[in-house]
Amino acid sequence: MSAHEKESVEQHESTVEANHGGVGRSSEPQFDPVAEAKLRRKLDLFLVPGVALMYLFSFIDRTNIGNARLAGFEEDLGLSGNDYNMVLSVFYVAYAVCEMPSVLLCKYIGPAWFLPLTTLAFGAVTIGTAFCETRAQIIACRFLLGVFEAGMMPGVAYYFSRWYRHAELSFRLGMYMIMTPTAGAFGGLLASGILSLDHFGSLKSWRMIFAIEGIISSGLAIIMLIIMTDTPATARWLTAEEKELAVARVISERPAQTEVVDKMNWAKIKVGLSNPVTIVSAFLFFCSNVSVLGISFFMPTIVRTIYPGKTRVQQQLLTVPPYVVGAFCLITASYLATRLNRRQIFLISTAPAVMAGYAMLLGTTNANVRYAAVFLTASTSYFPGSLCNGQVSANTVSDTARSVGISLNVFCGYLGGLIATWTYLPWDGPLYPIGNGLNLAVSGALGLAAMGGLGWMKFDNKKRDQVTPAERLELLAGLTEKQTSELDWKHPDFRWQP
Repeated sequence: MSAHEKESVEQHESTVEANHGGVGRSSEPQFDPVAEAKLRRKLDLFLVPGVALMYLFSFIDRTNIGNARLAGFEEDLGLSGNDYNMVLSVFYVAYAVCEMPSVLLCKYIGPAWFLPLTTLAFGAVTIGTAFCETRAQIIACRFLLGVFEAGMMPGVAYYFSRWYRHAELSFRLGMYMIMTPTAGAFGGLLASGILSLDHFGSLKSWRMIFAIEGIISSGLAIIMLIIMTDTPATARWLTAEEKELAVARVISERPAQTEVVDKMNWAKIKVGLSNPVTIVSAFLFFCSNVSVLGISFFMPTIVRTIYPGKTRVQQQLLTVPPYVVGAFCLITASYLATRLNRRQIFLISTAPAVMAGYAMLLGTTNANVRYAAVFLTASTSYFPGSLCNGQVSANTVSDTARSVGISLNVFCGYLGGLIATWTYLPWDGPLYPIGNGLNLAVSGALGLAAMGGLGWMKFDNKKRDQVTPAERLELLAGLTEKQTSELDWKHPDFRWQP
């Protein structure tokens, strides 16, 4: 952020503080609902589409290897046995190692720089994948892809938390997380279209998939580098009144905070990482990603085992409908979570349909029933992608705590992704009882943990409600303004938002 932009941020935040008296006071500022609605529409128009497209192509570039597998990827590179699973795994090793540093870098340099630059980098790596000739080369490319994609998902969730109120965030996160199942559907259609070409330059077959999709990602990154902005206070497309309102709205929900973007320190990092709701949400996201990323990487393989007599293009196209159902269910759940300002109940609802789907895959060999089961597993399994990040954002206070909380959530989620790469092994096919059984188990664990988290939040809120004004003053006695702002979820005025 330039010196001029920093001055602008400070000016607007000081204006908000003067007009509204900060946060953590006894009365929360009231905002004009008409002005808020107009501002939300403007934020949605300028923020969501471009960010959603970047995330769409990050997921396509990550999972297009499943489509390439149907087009001779393994044979051309001499992969055999568990080599394909190893190639998938190395991505998540890099992702796990680089995810936390990536989010801190995102906060340090600003999302408007970080997100487009990392998109440009993973687009370039995807193009490079098209020219791989050996197993070592494809492993190197997948490792680099993990390095550059590590900050994308948590970076977007963190970026949106700078602009939207808690109740608004779930739907906006859903609007970009819908790109996860959309990537599966669109990626299958795009791969089918690309494979219908004779060649792309000197490239043929699966190599065209990586080259064309990588070029699209890189072009999108350059456009977003030009048009993105970091904070409401520096948005040229907002009026002075809209900037003040945008900053005030976000600060109003953060006890003892007087700024949207704070300075990092270890106290806020530690309180962000120790947040109980963040820890539970991270476990839920871990369980969810075992299923979600298993579906994303192995959907073409599963469909091929269900309908082995179909042509390659027909198999690609059959992967599309389950993703469409998943996208519809995700956006519906995210919309309802925003309208009700409740997320945990929808996280609980993730488990039953997914469990039923995997139980059907375990219990029958009928092709049509197994294909129907894939729809069930895809229907609700994507919910935690938006809701867990929304839950972390709603239950952290400072910008720093929020950034590391989202980072921890996504880190644990992609440890689940690492497990997912080994759930469907060649010798376990064609029915894959081990892979389907594992997914059934983690779906059940997700449901139980989500119910436990909801019960604990309600219990702890009741305890906080019983704190008297005198006890509150005693808890805050002797603390400086800085120390009070670092309490985060430990502040007596804080309440969990289920």
